[in-house]
Amino acid sequence: MIREQYKLDKAIHLILDGAGYYRSAVVKEEAKNLNIILHYLPPYSPNLIPIERLWKVMKEYATNNKYFSTAKECRRNSDEFFVSTLPQIGHALDGRIKDNFQTFDFT
Repeated sequence: MIREQYKLDKAIHLILDGAGYYRSAVVKEEAKNLNIILHYLPPYSPNLIPIERLWKVMKEYATNNKYFSTAKECRRNSDEFFVSTLPQIGHALDGRIKDNFQTFDFT
């Protein structure tokens, strides 16, 4: 099915975190069969994954230092962040969410 949809003559480069299920033999074998080259991020590098920065902001606004008597209440508060709060503060997050990496010149 996948092979009918995508041409396999060009490799696909896929960047993954270090989760165990991404490193399983099944995933590696299927990636090889589909001409997908897997690239793993270094361990403990959430700064390289932009969504991790958004989760951090969400926790600051929705869950940090708050008591929730039920999981449903916690989910409701988190959902409220994405529906109401994020659209209001999104413009101010550009410096926190974008790929703004520090580089070093060792020459």
